Amino acid sequence: MTLAEILTEISQYECRLIEITGGEPLIQKNVHLLIRDLCDRGYEVLLETAGHMDISTIDVRVKRIIDFKCPSSGESGKVLWDNINHLKPSDEVKFVVGCKEDLIWAAKIIKEHELTNICPVIFSPVFGVMDNQMLAEWILDSRMPVRMQIQLHKQIWDPAAKGR
Repeated sequence: MTLAEILTEISQYECRLIEITGGEPLIQKNVHLLIRDLCDRGYEVLLETAGHMDISTIDVRVKRIIDFKCPSSGESGKVLWDNINHLKPSDEVKFVVGCKEDLIWAAKIIKEHELTNICPVIFSPVFGVMDNQMLAEWILDSRMPVRMQIQLHKQIWDPAAKGR
């Protein structure tokens, strides 16, 4: 789709909140143009990134959500840690956890970088792998000032569904 087609599609909905996500949106050639156009049109824009690309060039009007990849993902070695230096209080950091080792790793990263003093921190269970209740209990027991989030769209629609 062209930028004009995307903007036309978006304008058909009465929602003023747009989240750009899916894979790694920062590798898309025109993502910065799309972000600028959406912000200029008065949309509240969220961008969810995998955390291995520089976030410092993202329009300052955007709420950035960095998904720091935990070890069980096999992607934790790709994290660009310098992104922490560019976080704003309005941004969020998310850890998608699949096992207890991920929880321990995430807790270490949060403490080491004092992430909860910078912006909100979210733990989300790997869908179908990490038990929601187990994660909630671990968060409560740890007394860490983090929130839990589940992939609501996978609760509403078929987890394999695309679009809409």
